[in-house]
Amino acid sequence: MTRRPEWSIYDGDMFDRAMTRRSALSSSVFGCPLLAGAGPLTGRIKIAVKYQMILEPEMTVMEKFRMLREVGIDGTEVRTNEPVDISELERAMGDTGIPVHGIINASDPELLPALELAKRLGCDSVLTWAREDPQLSYDDNFNAWQGHVAKAVSVAEDFGIYLCVENVRASFLKTGEQMSEFIDSFDSPLVKSYFDLGNTITWTDQSAQDWATALGKRIYKLDIKDRGHPEFGEPKLKREGVVGTNGGEVHWEKVLAILDGLDFSGWATAEVRGGDRQRLERMALWMRDVLDL
Repeated sequence: MTRRPEWSIYDGDMFDRAMTRRSALSSSVFGCPLLAGAGPLTGRIKIAVKYQMILEPEMTVMEKFRMLREVGIDGTEVRTNEPVDISELERAMGDTGIPVHGIINASDPELLPALELAKRLGCDSVLTWAREDPQLSYDDNFNAWQGHVAKAVSVAEDFGIYLCVENVRASFLKTGEQMSEFIDSFDSPLVKSYFDLGNTITWTDQSAQDWATALGKRIYKLDIKDRGHPEFGEPKLKREGVVGTNGGEVHWEKVLAILDGLDFSGWATAEVRGGDRQRLERMALWMRDVLDL
């Protein structure tokens, strides 16, 4: 193996009446305890949603960006194949101050077009993940994807754009330690982890806090999901015996303590079922709550 020398069912109207922005957060919602506000990561994390989660088909791009600002969401992230006019994105960003903070390239092994788009939009990251070929061994998968990413590293360094590898079910990188080794193999400060807290539980034996500990300073951005949550997850799939907070499977307090110890700051982007303005407003409150912002 090549290595670097010595890398829901929920009453939304009731929620809106009971929760009037952050000042109205009480000690519980959904029947589950909430974290207190203004935690140690306050001012260090900005929240976002994936652009495809904004399900307001009658809205223009500009109207969607204005809505994000109004509901308390700081930014968004777009896919390389997003069905949207890039010029409209640029105008909306300039008018609202809401940035596109990253480009999602998924498992496409060709990273250069994503880096070019990220440069055009002023993004600081491209998200990628190393897809597993079940016909190949772990070592062969490692070497293949190491080659794909390596081709883009010099361009990423020239642009000052991070290549962030996400932990997903379809990857061969099944532990935090394997992900760390893959990231370290590039010996580049621009190759980092796009850490998805919810994905750690759905398909690995390690908890979110185990992954956070293993990844450490390699973490550059966060994807926020929690499968067990009654509104922003899939509660019917919640596993027995997995104890989290806020009604889900992620133990948010433990993860936040690790992130705080790492002096983490950056973007946290929801990756759950999208919706209309009301759902996105509730989503913003939920994210600020579980992140103790």
